[in-house]
Amino acid sequence: MGKFGPYNGGGNNMQALMKQAQMMQQQALKAQKEVEETEITGESAGGLVKIVMTGDKSPISVSISEEAIDDVEMLEDLVLVALKDASEKADKLKEDKMGGFGGGLF
Repeated sequence: MGKFGPYNGGGNNMQALMKQAQMMQQQALKAQKEVEETEITGESAGGLVKIVMTGDKSPISVSISEEAIDDVEMLEDLVLVALKDASEKADKLKEDKMGGFGGGLF
């Protein structure tokens, strides 16, 4: 065996890796918090229906224009479209913020 045993003096490398892993974890947690705090607005029919949610898909509010209320079936469709729009935006935000951390950490 060499001077430093079977690890060939790799203790410093291990410490550097651990420090780097801790920094990445802190960055991932910061990115996750940013996602959770970001408000996203999904809308349909040019804004007749708007849904606001956070980046982690917690709903905040629904806004429905008077013009959308005349036809219940159309209104239901507009709400679904706005919800899907907000959800897709939340997914994109999460991918943009968390993608560099493997995406599957949270």
